[in-house]
Amino acid sequence: MTMQTERDVISMCLALLQTGQDSLSKAEQKLAKTVEASELCVPKIELNTVRKAILRGADPLGEAFSAIRSPFERRATGAVYTPHPIVRSMMTWLSRHGDPARIVDPGAGSGRFILAAGAAFPAAQLIAVEMDPLAALMLRANLSVRGWDDRSTVLVKDYREVKLPRCKGMTAFIGNPPYVRHHDISTDWKEWYASRFAGLGIKASALAGLHVHFFLQTRLLAKKGDIGAFITSAEWMDVNYGSALRKLLLEELGGIALHVLEPTIEAFPGTATTAAITCFQVGETSKPIRVHSVAELTRLKGLTKGTDVPREQLQAAARWSIIVRPSVTTKAGEIELGELFRVHRGQVTGANSIWIAGDHARDLPERVMLPAVTKARDLIEAGANLSSSDVLRRVIDLPPDLDDFSHEERQRINDFLLWAKNQGADQSYIAQHRRAWWSVGLKAPAPILCTYMARRPPQFTLNTCAARHINIAHGLYPRETLAPHALPRLVKWLNENINTGSGRTYAGGLTKFEPKEIERLRVPSLEFLTA
Repeated sequence: MTMQTERDVISMCLALLQTGQDSLSKAEQKLAKTVEASELCVPKIELNTVRKAILRGADPLGEAFSAIRSPFERRATGAVYTPHPIVRSMMTWLSRHGDPARIVDPGAGSGRFILAAGAAFPAAQLIAVEMDPLAALMLRANLSVRGWDDRSTVLVKDYREVKLPRCKGMTAFIGNPPYVRHHDISTDWKEWYASRFAGLGIKASALAGLHVHFFLQTRLLAKKGDIGAFITSAEWMDVNYGSALRKLLLEELGGIALHVLEPTIEAFPGTATTAAITCFQVGETSKPIRVHSVAELTRLKGLTKGTDVPREQLQAAARWSIIVRPSVTTKAGEIELGELFRVHRGQVTGANSIWIAGDHARDLPERVMLPAVTKARDLIEAGANLSSSDVLRRVIDLPPDLDDFSHEERQRINDFLLWAKNQGADQSYIAQHRRAWWSVGLKAPAPILCTYMARRPPQFTLNTCAARHINIAHGLYPRETLAPHALPRLVKWLNENINTGSGRTYAGGLTKFEPKEIERLRVPSLEFLTA
């Protein structure tokens, strides 16, 4: 037998368990019942092979799980397992900060962190939290093979619902909190997030991903002196929603170190995400925070390296990436692009397959289908000037109020909306937060458009055909009227001088420029552009 299906993994896990199935959670028991009795007879030689691999520190169950479930499936729940060299370095850091009485892993997966912690701290109680019943079953099997059933607790539930009993000694929190975008987080949990942060005196944005929720819950569970280290996506260092976490680390959670892995390191296999390891000691509010840019996994060095940065400096910084990528020295006569332009990301449609016109929109009035930039390739192929909209696709942009259409037009629109509703277009997160679910609300044409995510510098393009744009591009809107020749001159300068180093680079070489990062680009003065 080789573990090629979920049923194979379940069978192997049940065969490895040294306790009865009555000790499993209801979700795990339900999963176990999907396996036929005949499938429970795992060949002894294969069982021993898997058991020996687990005992020497490998993760055959987790590797099988990662092979069986596609990266897309696992990404939806944040199930991305951490490479062993990173786990070992984080455990080395933990070992130098005392002897915890209890270890908590908030998103345990197959148990890479909790197993490493159990070996490093033989007397510690182990608490592993995992929502996916299959992952929890793998985790339980791994703990059972190690003989740690009596010292471990597996909670198959949402970490935000966890209540921990009082602990006399120190608790250590360690792991890889799941990355789930805010679109997939319910309104109730967003309200929980905002209210709990408010209770700490911190204003928090509802746009935060699930990993920031886990930092918050950790602070709510921890007491002074508890420690921890989490590896997460590094985007919270710069984006607006990350301001709550940055403040939490400075004031409440006690951040003491930040190790940012260079984009060349694939910390989360199968994703294009730059990673950061954040270390904290609850109650610490005065010591500097050690920061370190890591170019290779071999240079993690147990998270000992780095430069100490005063907390006051971080408190004053709008972006924390500057601590690992210092800003370019400002040249005389330069200004920030944001002094001349407001930069706005294009409108999110909520369902491109519905709102980008195709055969399904052939009966709609022409005036509700607006030429728009819908692919980065539109700008890259146009180069410095998008002079014609003929090559562009159309985006359906209906007004919230449909009363101004003729009876015939309204009938055709109603037929389309009925079709769109049957496709679930009214159920997306975006549609449910619009004034009218059918009204995309494209922004006014921007004089300059630019790409913002690619394995190349942004393409800046004059929008002389007045095309609209969706959220694959940014629009640059002048704060005041500029001389006509200033715009092409600026576009030419930007395309010749802006490189990927000005943006945020992710694993795999993908570079992203948020609107504020475009506004912070240094450009020649207005006098130069209008001369």
